[in-house]
Amino acid sequence: MAKSAYHEPLREGDSAEQTVGCRHTSPDICKKHSMPGVCAFVRDDGVCLSPPLSWPEQFKRLKMRDAPEGEGAES
Repeated sequence: MAKSAYHEPLREGDSAEQTVGCRHTSPDICKKHSMPGVCAFVRDDGVCLSPPLSWPEQFKRLKMRDAPEGEGAES
């Protein structure tokens, strides 16, 4: 299995509140897996509206890591 999407670079549309695609490390045990209107696996747009509770902090880390040199994470 490839590395978890949780650690992959941010995608256009990712935010601290939602993710493009599933960012859970174990999607099969997510209590909202396949929940209509919420889960990326069943939504037409592929957006997860219930990312892991740890996602907001991970989003900040990825934003800082992926920011072009000279740009702050607060842009």
